[in-house]
Formats: sequence, C-alpha cells, structure tokens
Amino acid sequence: MKGLNISMKRLIKNGTIVEADGSCQADLLIVQGKVTAIGPELEVAGDVEVIDASGCYVFPGGIDVHTHFDIDVGIARSCDDFFTGTRAAACGGTTTIVDHMGFGPKGCDLHHQLSVYHRAAEGKAVIDYSFHGVIQRIDEGILAEMASMVSEEGISSFKFYLTYGYKLGEADVLRALMRLREVGALSTVHPEVDAAITVLRDQLVAAGETAPMDHARSRPLEVEAAAVAGVINLARLAGDAPLYIVHLSNGLGLDYARLARRAGQPVWVETCPQYLFLDESAYLREDALKFILSPPLRPNVEQEKLWSGIVDGSIDTIGTDHCNFPYSLRLEKTKGDFRCCPNGMPGAENRMQLMFSEGVMKGRISPSRFVEITSTLPAKLFGMWPEKGHLGLGADADIVIFDPKQSSNISHAHLHDNGDYCPFEGMVCQGVPVMTLSRGEIVASNGQFTGRAGAGQFIRRKPFDRGLLAQHRCSQSIKGNNS
Repeated sequence: MKGLNISMKRLIKNGTIVEADGSCQADLLIVQGKVTAIGPELEVAGDVEVIDASGCYVFPGGIDVHTHFDIDVGIARSCDDFFTGTRAAACGGTTTIVDHMGFGPKGCDLHHQLSVYHRAAEGKAVIDYSFHGVIQRIDEGILAEMASMVSEEGISSFKFYLTYGYKLGEADVLRALMRLREVGALSTVHPEVDAAITVLRDQLVAAGETAPMDHARSRPLEVEAAAVAGVINLARLAGDAPLYIVHLSNGLGLDYARLARRAGQPVWVETCPQYLFLDESAYLREDALKFILSPPLRPNVEQEKLWSGIVDGSIDTIGTDHCNFPYSLRLEKTKGDFRCCPNGMPGAENRMQLMFSEGVMKGRISPSRFVEITSTLPAKLFGMWPEKGHLGLGADADIVIFDPKQSSNISHAHLHDNGDYCPFEGMVCQGVPVMTLSRGEIVASNGQFTGRAGAGQFIRRKPFDRGLLAQHRCSQSIKGNNS
C-alpha cells in the first residue's frame, strides 16, 4: 500500500498488546490513523482489513530520539538523508524519530538550523519526526530565542556539547541550563571533557599512535564520566534543571547519574545498542574504521554494567546515534590517522530487533520494559505523550508487530539504509518485526518497505513536563516491572 486510505479500517486480531504498564490478549481497531477500540474478539462492521497477529506481540511503534540524518560534520556528510534514514528506521519497527540537528554557520541563531532541517526533511521522511535544538554559543540573543523555539516551533529539547568546535564552557552551560528550565525545555548533553581529550590525543599523535584503537585511548571512559558528573552538578546549581545524558557508554558515568537521582535530581540516561553489543576489541579488526564513533566502544566489562542499568531502571531510553558514513568513505578520508575519520555508526534499523532479542527473548527484561525504554519514556520525555508511546484510545496508530518465533541473521544486504555496512553484521536475533504501521499506514511488511516519501509529519512537541515524568517513575517503582 503506497498511500494512506483514511477511510479504511484496520483490525489487528489475536495479538498480545503490550504497554509499559502491562499486557493483554486483545484485538485493536484503527480508524483514520488512530486507535479507536481495544478488546477481545472485536466485531467491526463495514470495510475492514484484518491483520492476523496470532502468536505475536503488538507493541507501540519505536521512538528513536537520537539520530543524525543528512548531517554535515565538516569533513563529510552522512549518506542517509531523511528518506533513507527513516525508511531504515521504519523497516526496523521505529515510527518516530527526533533528530539532533548539526551545527550551522558560525554566528547563526537557533532558528537558522531549524529552517535548514525543515527543508531537509519535508517531502522525504516516511515516518513522523521532530528535531532537537542545537546550541553553538550562549549570549543574550540565544537565551531570549529559546522561548519562541519552545512555544512557537514545538522544539522542547536542546543539545549542547562539552567537546568539538562549538563546545560550551562551564559558565555558558550553567546559563543554558537555567534558561532552558525556565522555558520548559529538556537539556540534552554530549558529555566528554574536551581538555582531557586534547591532552591524550596530542600525546598519542606525538608518539605516532594514530590507529583506530588510539581513538578509544584518546577518549577513555573517565573522560566521559567526569563530564557526566560535572554537568549533573551544574544542573543542580541551575535549580535542578532537567537533564538528559545522551549515548552513555560506561558504568562509572551511570553511577554518577544514579547518585543524582537518589538525591531527587531530574536526570535521565540514554544508551545505545553499540555499547551493549560491541566492545573495543572491534578496533583490532582489519575493518576497525567501521567502529569509530564518540564516545568510542568500551571494554566488554562495561556492557553488563549498562544492562544492569536497563534492568534496574536507571537507564531510561535506547537511542541509536545513527550517523552513517560508508566504510569506503572512511577508508578514503582516514589514511592511517583516526583524527581524519568521520565519527558515527548506522543502527536505526537494528535497534528494536536487537533489544527485543537480547533483552526480552533472553529474559533480561520484560516485554513491558522493552516498550518503556524504546517508546513510552521517549514519548514522555520529549513532549509527544499521549499521542505517541502507547496504544491507548485516541493515540496515533503507530505500531510494530513482532513475531517471537522467527529468527534472522543481521545482514546489510537486507537492510534499507544508504550505507555499505552494518556494525552488527552476522548477529543472530530471535524475534522479527514483521509489520510496522505509522498512523495506521503499513510502512513495512516482512522485511519490505511499503511506505512513501513525505508521509511523515513534523511533530510540534509539548514543553517538558516534569510532573508527568515524576508520576511515571513513581508508578513504575510501585509496579516493579523493571526486571
């Protein structure tokens, strides 16, 4: 089906409908892109398409709040634009993305990049999408502009960096955190101590050590964890400004976040599949350039520390940090010096299947916890609840159907991005996303893309709702489903 027939009803029958707070065996009716009825053995009059989900899980569509589509990083542009990137996401069971906008020209205001990204995504995205604001500097004009970005543009989260060319110093981080709290926005941060990276990198380069493993040696986990601790303390000084740590890769940083949360601080943590399933031994492979990203892959002992955070609820979301630079381009650019390699890794199509297989099917987490970290909490944190992130009456019919009986080997030959490799090549997954629906439209079925460019809608997100998140934490703690 290439277009959305809004007059058509779809009835998903015989599946197990899973929410973050429980599951039930029931049918689900979709009318005009919305969930309109849930119950056992629903009878529907008129023209209706029946989808038999016998033996399958019916989940809310995945929400990936960390992608980098069509990003220019100065030395290269990623190969996935908003068509190929969202196509891959849809085929993997994701129905909404929130993209981290790249840096604009020096001196530009916040609205500049928003306009650039609106043009990049419009007419291309196959699923719903939004953007995080990107902060390149702090001055009175930028601070004033934040309010209209939230209230008029629907951009209710902003990212700043503690490293790279437009890094913020501590004074500016504090000012940003204070102002974002005032205007109802969530601060998201790339946490690495830039000065430490510079010292370590310069030492390695001076010694002629520029191999892929030296990329990891230049950014050890302590560099990341120290930045996590520092920005958490600044958020406390900013009146307990809500803070979201992106792509956490290690247990020490997670421990700092746990301490803050125990003290009542509003801190949330994201990790990514690459840090759960890959480790720094990849930098010893012949094709090690495929795995250069920041933060880098860690020693494998960090994986179980992150899994413990997923199990105990101290890790809140699973993003991908999808930023796809082909291996052929990496080889061309790098020439033996890790500093010249574009950083990033594909993964938007693999996230849901990997987490289902390694989490649910291996008994680490329940199906409800899977929904919570891949859909419900992202929706609540980033202002898309209750339209997104669950399958209640009136919600958008964003759905992925998983068959736990099927298995598959991950192979880039069967994926839908625009790159030339998959970092998870050869991994065997138990459980397959057999159908993805976006607003009731079937956009992927049995590994085939069936959607259309431009079908995705821009989501004007609501201001950050601290009460909603506090209520969620309280209810989940009482229910105790994080096991």
